[in-house]
Formats: sequence, C-alpha cells, structure tokens
Amino acid sequence: MIGWFLLIWFLFPGVAHAGGLFLSEIGTNDVGLAGAGWAARGQDASTLFRNPAGMSLLEGNQAMFGAQILYGDVKFTNGGSSPFLGTGNGGNPVDVFPAASGFYTHKLGHDFTVGFGVLSNFGLGLQYTGGNWIGRYYGQNELLAGVSFVPAASYRVNDKISIGGGLNIMVAELKYITAINNGPLGSGDGSIRLQDVTAGVGGFVGVMFEPQKGTRLGVTYYSPIKLDFGATPSYNNVAPGVNAALTARGLVGNKVDLGITVPQRVLVSVYHELTDGLAIMGDFGWDNWSQFGKVDVSVNDTQTSLTTNIPYQDTYHTGIGAQYRLNPDWRINTGFGYDSSMVKDQNRTVTLPVAATYKYGLGAEWQATEKYNIGMNYELTWIGDMPVNQTATSPGSVFSRGNVVGSFNNSAFHFFAFNVRF
Repeated sequence: MIGWFLLIWFLFPGVAHAGGLFLSEIGTNDVGLAGAGWAARGQDASTLFRNPAGMSLLEGNQAMFGAQILYGDVKFTNGGSSPFLGTGNGGNPVDVFPAASGFYTHKLGHDFTVGFGVLSNFGLGLQYTGGNWIGRYYGQNELLAGVSFVPAASYRVNDKISIGGGLNIMVAELKYITAINNGPLGSGDGSIRLQDVTAGVGGFVGVMFEPQKGTRLGVTYYSPIKLDFGATPSYNNVAPGVNAALTARGLVGNKVDLGITVPQRVLVSVYHELTDGLAIMGDFGWDNWSQFGKVDVSVNDTQTSLTTNIPYQDTYHTGIGAQYRLNPDWRINTGFGYDSSMVKDQNRTVTLPVAATYKYGLGAEWQATEKYNIGMNYELTWIGDMPVNQTATSPGSVFSRGNVVGSFNNSAFHFFAFNVRF
C-alpha cells in the first residue's frame, strides 16, 4: 500500500493538471466568437473537426491555416504555507504557448466531401521557476499536449440534412518533473522526471439540420481516446537514504505505466441569420471530465497496480455569439462563453489551477480578394481568483512536501489568432 501511495504521490499530480480543459481556440475565427456556433456555423474548412457534416455547406475545395499565441497570466500568492518551503511564487507557469492548425476540404461531387486537418485542442502545461518555489514538491514542470491528425468525410442526405464523421488520431507527449525533499539526508533537493510520447485513436460524428436557408442546428459527438504512457522514472541528486526507500518500494529502475482517457464530449449549436448582414448563434456542451480522474497505474516487476478515482467532475459549456457584416469586405465576430470547473474549490492544487471560466471574444474577417479571406481574432478567458489549500500525508519526514496555502489571483488567458482561408 505504501508503494501505491508513493507512486501517486510523486507522479500523478502533474498528469492531473495537464489535462486542464479542451480548447475551442484552435487558430480559427472561433477565437473571436468565444467558440459560439461551434457545431452549426459550417463557414470554413475547420468545420471538418467542429462538425464534419458542415463540409456539405462549403463551396468548392477550401483550405484554412491558422496561427495562435496563448499568453497565460497565472501567478501564485503565498497565504500561510509551511515555512520550510520558502517564499518563491514560481513566477508565471504558463506564460506564452504557441499553436498552429491547418484544414483542407475537397469536393468529390455535389453530395460528398472529404477533408483532413491538423490541430491541437487538448492539454496545457505548467513550468514553475525558481529553486525555492513553494510547491516544488508537488510539481515544477508539467506537460500533457496532444496533436490531432483528423481525416473526415461528409454526405448531404438531402437539402435539409447532412451527416459526417472522422477519426481523431492523437499523438501526445507527457512530461512531469518535480522536486524530492532530501531533508537532512542530502544536499539540496533531488528530483524525479517522467517523460513519454504515445498515440491514441478516437472518432467523432456530426449531424447538421438546416430547416431553411440560414438557420442551422448542429450536433457533434467526440468519443474518448485512450492514451497509454509508459516510462521509467529518472532521479537526480537523490540522497542515498531516500533512494534506498524508493528502491525498497519498487519505484527505482521499474517502468511506470499510466493509462489516461481523453474525455468524451457532446456539443449542440444553433445558428440563425436574422438579416443578410447579422447572424446570431449559441451553444451547449458537456465534457466527461469525471472519467479523466480514473487513471490505470501499474509498475512493472512489482505487484503495484490500481485505478485512481480522483474527484474530477463533468463540465458544462454555454455560449452565445454574433456576426455582423459591415460591408462586402468586412465582417465582425463577437461572443461570450462560460465553462464550469472540473474541480471543486477544496480539491484545487498547484498542479491543477483550474476553475470556472468566462470567455469574451472579438474579431474581424477581411475578404482581401475574391478567393482569400483573412481573420484576426482575440479572446480573453477570465478565471479570477483560485484559492489553494493543499496538504499531503507523508509516510515520514524524509518525504515531507509541506502544506501549500495561497491563491492564484486575477488569473486569465489571452488568445491572439490569425488565419488565412482560400
């Protein structure tokens, strides 16, 4: 049982954070709309991932390429942590995170369209800085990032109904580095590192119903994706006494397997053109994050094997948005979205600094030529204050991680996106 405890204690907190939340921000005009109309707009090639049935609405062959910068302002303020942990706040662990996407759709007739896309909408990372970071024994450098390769196809059943589907082939990297408290047995802190790359496959299907021109209802379902990571942890500067304790528990020289499930999700969207120049849209979505807390953990050559049951909760999303055409060359996008939190306040940790989010988007599209359209979009994702009161029961003072008490105040993400479609 002690071996199980140590395994989760050292390795799993970083994995838990890295799931974060799904991003609707993939370098497309969804940034300016705060994701509104995700499954019902069908206005560009990125619909092959948002709702593949929407490809039936596109004229001819289309391509879209997007670039995006995420800037995260997430800083910890100490509020009474264990004194021996020091005073370091870890800096800004998110800072700048670049991303890119690309999509192409190809008509194979009036009713049948195929497409392919590359994007990243799952995962995030944290990198705390400073040797005296208060939470260094819980996490220092964490990443779980997935890149999706997405082939898709759609079929127009009739003038009102289209269907579509595709595969989500995800290549994901897991990295987790944290400090180990050597206490009086060594000089300074030790560290543990776990890193691996794996792949998993899921699917998604969509339906688009257009009862009349300019009014659409879209539904998209994304299946779970199983990611099986496996790596042998490496240790650095671990005191002999600490190393002996870890070895006795089978945690040195043995491969650790972590089976993580990317959650299933459903999104329902509506889109309606009030006039030739004004369209409104809305969303409702559900993400199965409670399943993400059930991680299969095992250590080779030992009897250690278990499935965790971390108390994450399913999340819900709502959003509204509008598009207004100023003239034939310019269109303005704006939107508002809300996502509930995947953790309750009492379960929040420095390796899981997430909470309910409020999204505000604004953007513009310029029809530069008959064939080329340029999009420029910005979104503020406001999180606000996230209190943390994190404690860890320790099997002995040698492994003490202390109590981390404080708050991430006025936290926010800023997304800047630019895309070209033709």
